[in-house]
Amino acid sequence: MAQDYPFYEVATEARAKLLEGYTIHQKFTCCRCRTRQTMAMPNVFFHEGKCEECGAITDILMTGCNYVAIAGVPSTH
Repeated sequence: MAQDYPFYEVATEARAKLLEGYTIHQKFTCCRCRTRQTMAMPNVFFHEGKCEECGAITDILMTGCNYVAIAGVPSTH
């Protein structure tokens, strides 16, 4: 089961990954239906998220979040 962690701790860790060249997508758990949501906009951390399943707005600052880091494609130069 996916876990959410304190917003600012996750954002700090994700920023370090971003500086290493990863693409970051914030993830959170819906406060109403408990489905896992992933933000479509990369490299931005939001304080609130809207569930694509039930439409509820989750206060991510309060509930926490996580992220997925996607490694870039190596250059062939």
